[in-house]
Amino acid sequence: MTPITEVAGRRLALSNLDKVIHPASGTTKGELLHYYATVEAVILPHLHDRPVSFLRYPDGPGGQLFFTKNPPPGTPAWVNTAPMPRSEDPGARQVVIQDLASLMWAANLVVEFHTHQWRAASPAVADRLVLDLDPGPPATIVECCRVALHLRERLAADGLTAYAKTSGSKGLHLLVPLEPTPSEQVSAYARRLAVDAEAELPRLVVHRMAKHLRPGKVFVDHSQNAAAKTTATPYTLRARRLPAVSAPVTWEEVESCASPETLVLLMNDIAPRLEDYGDLLAPLFDPAAAAPLPAAPPGAAP
Repeated sequence: MTPITEVAGRRLALSNLDKVIHPASGTTKGELLHYYATVEAVILPHLHDRPVSFLRYPDGPGGQLFFTKNPPPGTPAWVNTAPMPRSEDPGARQVVIQDLASLMWAANLVVEFHTHQWRAASPAVADRLVLDLDPGPPATIVECCRVALHLRERLAADGLTAYAKTSGSKGLHLLVPLEPTPSEQVSAYARRLAVDAEAELPRLVVHRMAKHLRPGKVFVDHSQNAAAKTTATPYTLRARRLPAVSAPVTWEEVESCASPETLVLLMNDIAPRLEDYGDLLAPLFDPAAAAPLPAAPPGAAP
């Protein structure tokens, strides 16, 4: 019988708690749910008011993985949803995780959380910029850190402050708080950053996704700023052999990264880090930290 648990006044059926989800560590679904309950205070602000897409992996990373934007079948009526902009279906909606009960309901489905750079009340108007640094083997996160430091200085020259987190996979994400800006403009600026980085670091950076260009280099993926795209939410678990988390890191950790293992952050690492640092991405919620996007240079391509 599936146990019924009350979470923040909502009754939830939490199933298969002993099922092993991350085989390399023996991590069970019950431990996964406990993790999300533990990080509620830091993950919910990153999910709040942002339509979420799910990468579901109910049988672990070695099983079937499927990506969904629509509310899954059986979504409770009390789980918030928001219209899906620019959808061919005018009635299309996405889930919005606003509270602990919704978080635990979604975590029970065994998901990665992926969110837009904009909020539900202002579709396609971004309040943050993201750059996804993805290494092409034999490059690793070590090379990503070198590129991140370069991009941090480039962004600072434009009056923008970058914050770093691991992707939870092989790479690194940079997040920049912005004054509300149309996603199209943010995308164009992010692309210029990637193109410039390749011009300045041609042996280390590539701005195009083509696989034959990427071995040994870091792909600066600027495309996730498009209104339709999403990025792994801070503190989400990833569908990996080990229970890796997309977790914030300090710039000191980025500067000192000397091996790929240095910035592999697992589920059990997060609580101690929160005690030491709090949420390193908290400035993303500070209106005073949001900066305007610099104007495009004359003749810049959109």
